[in-house]
Amino acid sequence: MSHDGGPTMNDVARVAGVSLKTVSNVINGYQYLRPETKARVEAAIHDLGYRVNQTARNLRRGHTGMIGLALPELSLSYFAELADAVIQAADEAGLTVLIEQTGATRDRELQALRGARRELTDGLILHPSALGQDDVGELRVPYPLVLLGERIFGGPVDHVTMANVKGARVATECLIAHGHRHIAVLGGLKDAPMGPHVLRLQGYKEALATAGIAFDPALVAEVDPWHRDTGAQAMRRLLDSPASFDAVFAMNDATAIGALHMLYERRIDVPDSIAVVGFDNVSDAAYSFPPLSTIDPGRDQIARTAVKLLLDRMEHPSDCRPTTVVADFNLIERASTEATPAQA
Repeated sequence: MSHDGGPTMNDVARVAGVSLKTVSNVINGYQYLRPETKARVEAAIHDLGYRVNQTARNLRRGHTGMIGLALPELSLSYFAELADAVIQAADEAGLTVLIEQTGATRDRELQALRGARRELTDGLILHPSALGQDDVGELRVPYPLVLLGERIFGGPVDHVTMANVKGARVATECLIAHGHRHIAVLGGLKDAPMGPHVLRLQGYKEALATAGIAFDPALVAEVDPWHRDTGAQAMRRLLDSPASFDAVFAMNDATAIGALHMLYERRIDVPDSIAVVGFDNVSDAAYSFPPLSTIDPGRDQIARTAVKLLLDRMEHPSDCRPTTVVADFNLIERASTEATPAQA
């Protein structure tokens, strides 16, 4: 038996009393084997502790066993948790994930699509923040590609996205259901290109219109980028403005947590004075003060669907009909919107 690099296929063949070809057939799932032969080989593999050289196996098949994941930034909890979910889904499929940060810049997103790293991977999951609808042609690449996010629609590749408009509408309706009529929104951008800013603002406006509440531009606070500090700054600007409001819809949880921090600093009670709801359901949302109500956009479903679609393209590259999947979402209500009962 080899002791330099562990047991080999030759060792397995010798112990099982079969040929090297038979061991290879068992490892590669060849169907037409006698059950007792297969059982003998599997027993030898187990007893010897033989491990398949996945890298060599993939290379023989013309695959690297690695996929790419290009995200704007991992410092934002949503993308960090999305990356974790993609890694888990890929691991279950026997794949390794090469993660790239694009910094939400056009050049680095194009580099993710065209760069040398693509030679190391079998496919790419890309979440663009700078590329837009005019860049649809950039998605015509010679390898499997799955698109995430809300910047490009109707492209030539599979696309997994979330229910931004409906989710934002439900978040705003939650505040309305609790009796709030003056609802500020954190995250809107003037003249913003297509993206979550536009779609979530649309959902917010739809909820107001359905409830017969007039849209007030003074209650839209610009936040860019959507981070905790910028959320806190936007909340401060709103509180210092003449605008009157009794609730806040923050377009992501990071800005919502920043807003909660500013309200805490000003000693403003949440939710009795101002209720707050976010969007993303990052893990920190359950541990903010108070715990944050938020929209769960189906992050795990997005990750698993993206990996599955990429695998499908890797196995069936000739099927060129693109698929679009919109993940399911849920409202998670916590203490930031649920007023405490009055004391007797």
